[in-house]
Amino acid sequence: MASGSSAKKVARLAQKGKGKKVRFQDGTVFPAVMAIVIIIGVGLVSYARQAPAASDVPPIIGDRWHIPFGIYKCDAFLGNVAGNKAESAPSDPNVLKYGVYSEDDGIIHWHPQLGATGKKAKLGAYLDTYGIKIDTKGITFPADQNNGVSYSVENDLCKDKNGKEVKAQVQVIVWPSASSSSDSKKFITDFKNIRITNDEMAITVAFAAPGVTIPQPESIANLKDVVAAEFGAVTTTTTAGATTTTTGG
Repeated sequence: MASGSSAKKVARLAQKGKGKKVRFQDGTVFPAVMAIVIIIGVGLVSYARQAPAASDVPPIIGDRWHIPFGIYKCDAFLGNVAGNKAESAPSDPNVLKYGVYSEDDGIIHWHPQLGATGKKAKLGAYLDTYGIKIDTKGITFPADQNNGVSYSVENDLCKDKNGKEVKAQVQVIVWPSASSSSDSKKFITDFKNIRITNDEMAITVAFAAPGVTIPQPESIANLKDVVAAEFGAVTTTTTAGATTTTTGG
C-alpha cells in the first residue's frame, strides 16, 4: 500500500495536469499525416469504382475471336494443329473449361468460357487443350500431334542466318494484328502465360536458331474465309438496276 507522502505527491501531479491540452510532438505533423492518408484512401476508392471489373476485361464470354497460329521448325512451318475440338466439346474437359480450340484450319477459335476470359486468357489454355508442351528446353507433342515428335534445344540443331548449324532456341512471336508484320513482340520464356489480348492477333511458336527471322503463321491466308464462314459473309451484287444481297455462312 502506498505511503501517505507518496499518495500526496500523486495527488499534486494530477492536480497540475488538470485543464492542460495534450500536444503532439512537432505541432502539426500527426494531423498532416492523417490528412494525407485520408486523401490517398479517397483516391483509391474512386479509382476502384471507375476501374473495369476483371470480368469486363476482354475477351469475355460471348466473344468469338480468331487467331492465326503456327509452329515453325528451323526454316519451315509444321502442319496445323490437328483435331477439330469443337466436335469433341461435350466430352473434352479443357474445351468445356476454356472454350478454345482449332478446326484443322490453323486458326485458334477463342470462344472463351470462364477459364479463358479477361486476364486468364493465355496461350496455355490452347496448348493444354491439345496437349502440346512448350518451354525453354524444347517442344513436346502428344501422340496425335506431329507424330508425337519432340524437339530439344540440347540435342536438335537449326541453321542460323549464316547457314551454320547451331543449338536452337524456343521462342514465341506475337503480332498484335495479323494484318501487319511490322509490329511484333518476342517471348523467350514463360510461354503459357502469354496474354491473348485482341481478336485477329497472330502467334508463331518457333524452334529455330537465335537471330533468324520468324515469319507470321501461314494460316493468316485462311483468316478471312474462316471468319466469313463463322459469322456469315454478306455480298451485294447490282445487275440491270436490281440489287441482290447474298448472305453466306
